Amino acid sequence: MSQTHAVAFEIGTEEIPAFDLHDATEKLEGLAAAAFDAARIPHGAIEVHTTPRRMIVLVHDVPEATEATEEEFRGPSAAIAFDEAGQPTKAALGFARGKGVDASALERRDVDGTEYVFAVKSTPSAQVATLLPEVLGGIIEAIAWPKSQRWGSRSEQFSRPVRWLVALFGSEVVPVEYAGLTAGRLTWGHRFLAPGPHEVASADGLLDVVRGAYVVPNEAEREARIREQVAAAEAECGLVAELPAKTMAEVVNLTEYPTVMVGGFDELFLSVPKEITVDAMLVHQRYFPLFSADGALANKFLITANGDPAFAANIIDGNERVVAARLYDAKFFYDEDLKKPLEGYVGQLDEVVFQESLGTMRQKTERIEKLAAFIAGESGLDAAERADVERAAHLAKADLVTGAVVEFTSVQGIMGSYYAEAAGEAPRVAQAIADHYRPRFSGDELPATAVGMAVACADKLDTICGLFAVDQAPTGSSDPFALRRAALGVLAMADAGLRFSLTAAIDESLALFAAQGIAFDAAAVREAVVAFFLTRTTVMLRDEGVKADTIDAVLAAGVQEPSQLVARARALEAARQDAPEAFDDLATAFARANNLRDGSLGVDFDEALLTEVDHALSSAVVQAERRVAAALEADDYATALDELAALRKPVDLFFERVMVMDDDLDVRANRLRLLNRFVGVFANVADFGLMAR
Repeated sequence: MSQTHAVAFEIGTEEIPAFDLHDATEKLEGLAAAAFDAARIPHGAIEVHTTPRRMIVLVHDVPEATEATEEEFRGPSAAIAFDEAGQPTKAALGFARGKGVDASALERRDVDGTEYVFAVKSTPSAQVATLLPEVLGGIIEAIAWPKSQRWGSRSEQFSRPVRWLVALFGSEVVPVEYAGLTAGRLTWGHRFLAPGPHEVASADGLLDVVRGAYVVPNEAEREARIREQVAAAEAECGLVAELPAKTMAEVVNLTEYPTVMVGGFDELFLSVPKEITVDAMLVHQRYFPLFSADGALANKFLITANGDPAFAANIIDGNERVVAARLYDAKFFYDEDLKKPLEGYVGQLDEVVFQESLGTMRQKTERIEKLAAFIAGESGLDAAERADVERAAHLAKADLVTGAVVEFTSVQGIMGSYYAEAAGEAPRVAQAIADHYRPRFSGDELPATAVGMAVACADKLDTICGLFAVDQAPTGSSDPFALRRAALGVLAMADAGLRFSLTAAIDESLALFAAQGIAFDAAAVREAVVAFFLTRTTVMLRDEGVKADTIDAVLAAGVQEPSQLVARARALEAARQDAPEAFDDLATAFARANNLRDGSLGVDFDEALLTEVDHALSSAVVQAERRVAAALEADDYATALDELAALRKPVDLFFERVMVMDDDLDVRANRLRLLNRFVGVFANVADFGLMAR
């Protein structure tokens, strides 16, 4: 192989949105590898480095020339490839075209007595330098963006305007052309600290030049730098920073040379609920709030600046002015909102549309009140708890029309709880209002009380049933209303102890929509919603390690209640994993009877035709039916499985002592009916025939 060099390719841009950049960074290595492989250019490791203003691909160990290759492909038999006159058929022409050769170049060869046609494709060696302009240009074109733009009079589209290109193969420039630019060896550094241009002598030196121009060239290094400086600031202030992963991921891709600085704000704003202040800093300004050791919000925050550290005082002052303006707004809205009780905002929900076909937020509130009361009753909550559920449901959405939530949307629910407390509502009601959007994402905390869970379940279930009713159910990977997440939240709360019939709650929810005058096929929508929840339950169980065939076996028993599916599948999986001998007894007993049963004969056996051994099995079956039914009624699935496993001994004795396929056809049919009834006991729990042993 010829001598190897590195290839360096840099796309310089205006600042790319942080999350778009992160997604593109994750895909860029694969795009580069695919481009080099498609051009048959051998290569070593590929590195990807990105900042808000640049995307860099480094490809190591690239030879000066590709290797000449010769490939052979076997096609159809000669009898199919050529007609009687010896002319190539459509099969031969298609095969040749697919392999990039002329049909006249196809060769005939004998393979084990059958003649086939072969295509031999020779690819000569090529100078890599002549291939690279197209390969690197193709990488730019292959990068997909959620939103692209054009600039100037150009037709090319990219996330942000492309301002420069660097492309080097060793020390030689690769003349890649894109958007009116031709790649060279000049790069640009940090916009303020070392703008440049800076000359790059060779591909191996690109990163060193970039680093020397005050650019930290990749996400991991910038995050490590930020965290190190945050730790130093925490130690200096004696405070602890909140560093949410999402905000950190964004901040990392907002700066090329991050410098952490400490800012502050007037203690006056500490009288505002801390969630608003934190929202103003984290969500709106991407600052990190600071807290004391006991969790109290401090009047200091951390700025991650991209400017010149020599002007830290100016940078801090500017950011403090921005924060002060936001916090003055927050305090104003908070103080204004408190001028009337939370109850006073409920009527304004008539002005907010929930969904165009489902009415206003006021109508949603009325449905939630009734559905939450139903769930609370089903769950066995006491009278005081049920009263709190109805009150919390009535007030849960009221803060949506308050000034603070209109301005700071992420604190919906939380502000409602503050306003409820200020209005003298019961603590449990205020807590439920704060919690009713939970869980908001996978792994999020559940509502702290049964009251909060009842309201949260009602809210989520109302949204799911309503959108299914107006044909807005999720499709494929599209779930614009996050209904899958909402369903998993309902299931998590039910699993955490809020015991109610989900199918009954679905019926109640759909009845409320029908009473509102919304037209839909109730039976079809119910079936779809139940199936939707069962699918989500299946996903939840698989995520926690329950085997697919265990779940399928329980579903085959006709289970429609997700809580029953969860309990039965877990009990069956536990028996399978923790008590293999008992599970083997259970599976063996089922299999022996199931292999001979004949469902067409029914289950009504004739006692008069039973022998002593037959009667022993029939007695065991009757007892098992009663005990299994009682266990299922009590949701005691472990006991139900124990009862089924106990049938191993009587069924083994049955098969040892009697001939099921007796010559007497009446006796034979009677024993088959007995086995049908035996299998029926198992069918109420799960279809064990679907489980691998």
